[in-house]
Amino acid sequence: MTTTALAPHPAQRRVLTVLVIAQVLSGAGLAAGITVGALLAQDMLGDAGWAGLPSALFTIGSAAAAALIGRTSQRLGRRTGLSAGYAAGALGAVGVVAAATLGSIVLLFASLFVYGAGTATNLQARYAGADLATPQRRGRALSTVMVATTLGAVVGPNLVSQLGDLAHAVGVPALAGPFLLAAAAYASAGLVLWLLLRPDPLTTARAEAALPQTTATPTPSPTAAASNTRMLMLGAAVMVLAQLVMVAIMTMTPVHMTGHGHSVGAAGLVIAIHVAAMFLPSPLSGFLVDRLGRVPVAAASGLTLLASGLLAALAPPHSVPLLALALALLGLGWSFGIVSGTAIVTDAVPLATRARTQGLADVAIAVAGAGGGLASGLVVAAGSYALLSLAGGVLALAVLPAIAWTARPVPASRR
Repeated sequence: MTTTALAPHPAQRRVLTVLVIAQVLSGAGLAAGITVGALLAQDMLGDAGWAGLPSALFTIGSAAAAALIGRTSQRLGRRTGLSAGYAAGALGAVGVVAAATLGSIVLLFASLFVYGAGTATNLQARYAGADLATPQRRGRALSTVMVATTLGAVVGPNLVSQLGDLAHAVGVPALAGPFLLAAAAYASAGLVLWLLLRPDPLTTARAEAALPQTTATPTPSPTAAASNTRMLMLGAAVMVLAQLVMVAIMTMTPVHMTGHGHSVGAAGLVIAIHVAAMFLPSPLSGFLVDRLGRVPVAAASGLTLLASGLLAALAPPHSVPLLALALALLGLGWSFGIVSGTAIVTDAVPLATRARTQGLADVAIAVAGAGGGLASGLVVAAGSYALLSLAGGVLALAVLPAIAWTARPVPASRR
């Protein structure tokens, strides 16, 4: 017996509970690279201009992993795809620690690439939360998974000093300390999913969709298919812009702060506030997406990111509170963009190709993040942090013409 269109699936509560546990654990792993990755590269390379390279490397790795996780999930289910992704992230974190200990730049770059699989997995877990959700509650379901990342992601950056002391005590460079936590966090998250994510949400949704229906499902008209394609492109564009702007500004904030006399601990606090603002407001983002609609929240993402860029550009370098507020707005704008974009993409694709398409969308997100991370260091080296922040805020407004294009009537030739 199948559930009605409005009733929650009987397995949804268990699926969300398991995903939440895994996300709490993996959040600490996610925050490690954000907080000290740029500083570690700067220390090993001796050049601030390449401080954005770690972010670029693990986001490129995230792009490759996103495609693999999407394909694996499509064939074998979310449990296998997500567990494998976290295992790879843990392996990459171990490699970073080894590279810092040995002073090997080549190993560092390779390990950061593999470490990106953890970031991709943490982000793709939101899709698993939406697999069994009704369309009316899809935004809240995926945002529940995202908000669970907050605890680990906020605690992790605030343990930078303690993890550095621990690393030093065991003969590892202090800046590699957070990656010890990342290895344990990603490995634990993968184990939880492998053992407990049963039934698998995606394979369950596909199996139930294949059950005989009392009425035949109509074949979408060419107009509807064209509209779905436009919405798919819009959803991907919203997420790509949010990720690109967020990564670019976030990556260089610790470098900007330490370059103006702030401690690594102060930079960690600002990043912790930023990461909390990325994930903690997720229930609000999900509620607004379900209540007001996907497109208005997507527009709010662009406007919020603009406000963040302007504030970061104008904030005095010595003002930790203003920088923290700018990074909080950056996180909130990202949350609006990722939640609304995810809902748009999920609405637009059928179950038969859902995981693969979602994986490809996350590839685009990761590539955008890689570009933002790599360009951020170069822009700051050639210009300034203020220039980077202002450019990022203005770029975020590109979501508005994308929305306007989607709202235009489908050409008659496609009807």
